[in-house]
Amino acid sequence: MTATAPALSHPIPADDAREAPQATAAPAAPGRKSAGHVIVDSLAAHGVQRAYVVPGESFLDVLDGLHGADIETIVCRHEGGAAYMAEADGKMNQLPGVAMVTRGPGAANAHVGLHTAWQDSTPMVLFVGLIPFAHRDREAFQEFDIKSWFDTGAKRVMVLDHAERASEIVAEAMFAAMSGRPGPVVVGLPEDVIREEVDATVHPVIPVAGGGMTVTDWKALKAALSEAKKPLFVVGGNDWTQGGATALTNWLEDHSIPAAAEWRCEGTIPFDSPSYVGPIGYGRPKPTYDLLEETDLLVFVGTVPGDVITDGFLVRQDWNKKNFLVTIDPSLRGRSGPVSYQIVAKPDVFVRDLVMMNLPVREEWKAWTERMRGEQEKFCALPPATPTDGPARMDTLMAHLVAGLPEDAMVTLGAGEHTNWAHRYFPTQQYASMISARNGSMGYSVPSAIAASLAHPGRRVVTIAGDGEFLMNGQELATAAQYGATPLVIVMDNQEYGTIRTHQERHYPQRISGTQLKNPDFALMAQAFGGFGVRVENDSDVPAALEAALRAIDEDGVFALVHLVVEQRVKAY
Repeated sequence: MTATAPALSHPIPADDAREAPQATAAPAAPGRKSAGHVIVDSLAAHGVQRAYVVPGESFLDVLDGLHGADIETIVCRHEGGAAYMAEADGKMNQLPGVAMVTRGPGAANAHVGLHTAWQDSTPMVLFVGLIPFAHRDREAFQEFDIKSWFDTGAKRVMVLDHAERASEIVAEAMFAAMSGRPGPVVVGLPEDVIREEVDATVHPVIPVAGGGMTVTDWKALKAALSEAKKPLFVVGGNDWTQGGATALTNWLEDHSIPAAAEWRCEGTIPFDSPSYVGPIGYGRPKPTYDLLEETDLLVFVGTVPGDVITDGFLVRQDWNKKNFLVTIDPSLRGRSGPVSYQIVAKPDVFVRDLVMMNLPVREEWKAWTERMRGEQEKFCALPPATPTDGPARMDTLMAHLVAGLPEDAMVTLGAGEHTNWAHRYFPTQQYASMISARNGSMGYSVPSAIAASLAHPGRRVVTIAGDGEFLMNGQELATAAQYGATPLVIVMDNQEYGTIRTHQERHYPQRISGTQLKNPDFALMAQAFGGFGVRVENDSDVPAALEAALRAIDEDGVFALVHLVVEQRVKAY
């Protein structure tokens, strides 16, 4: 069946950029709705709780469908912020995060969040309003080729050219985002097509296969573990549940087998578990780095040995090494080094089968695990809480912050050297207690903290941002204030793009270029947006400033920002 586009005049944007008047949809007949309203009904049927939106005239009918719907509409201040929030939502909730933006410039701004979802294997659906069907290929206002733009960075790109398929396309998009290796899906919504009236029946949810261990897989893994003297699990990815994470933790502890965390993915194995031996990624301590070469059996669960874990495809490249990869992605995209065996399964399904494997605990396993656990305990031991007489220090702040954190505290991170303090000290005790951008995307900290606070009201949500990163999406504090998100935002201000400066000093010593920053008073900015803000320059003022920020969150119900002005070349390790 071919949809006939209604005959609409093509509005020419006025010079003052005001929105041109739009056609008003007539009331739908009984049992029928506009395609835009059916899209909202379909998202609700999939369990979507909120949509992160920057509005546009191209998808007004979907916005109208959200009016009074069970889905909360979070109006954001920039499409990049909206996309980051949706991506963070997808990391936390075992369901694709949903963002909605308009055509052309809006879609371009959202691309940064899509790339994060692609490289981080996060389920996400980005809805993009498009020009009317009747105006296509005529260089209409804000026209762009959605498939050419997004085909290489999304699992699927679909366009709703037939209004009667509205609910089906939502179901297909949600399925595609979650099935196999999770990732982003883009759905284009021509503004005239979504106003067409269609049957209001909602398409059923398409079940996602979880794979699992075959008998052969189970026997192969058991044999490999039985032969190993120094086994090591590496856990990562976004495809876990707390139940699966807990079951794996218990099994590892029962067998005295160690586990490391993928870079920026801590919390699947609790921070204080006797089996947890620390993160593996950029800036890792040398003992953890050496683990990859020393272990005689690596079992990756939910992730693969990519370039960050293997230090740019250099570590663990000996094809005689034994690596088991547990991932639902049969293509092993992003994998580096040898593959001894692949088990095609999602983490929870793999763990379901693994826990039925009882192995005798060996003394050499105990010694191996205890040795590496000892290294991790030394690495994460808090610095002294007593302030110094000098400039403000992240060490002092972390010592006071961590000491008072509840067990379910969460931390979100963007990219930069400031994140190292969280990797080292933040006590991640649950799955999805560290929400970060593993593709190194800057500007992620504040939007992800807002998404975390909205998804988990009442939990302590902390984000650590660098000064360069903060100003990329700091305006989303307005969104936090509007919807009652209450994260603690720590801005580490060293007046430079610190990570790039570090690389610069390594390759072009004493030739500083393009990395230095002059910053505003971020505390005043927080106050202007309706939150609490405090600027700290002296280390002696850190404890009181942190206490005041936490009190503002708990007693006044607002977000709080601590602007910590530190020395330039300070390092966490």
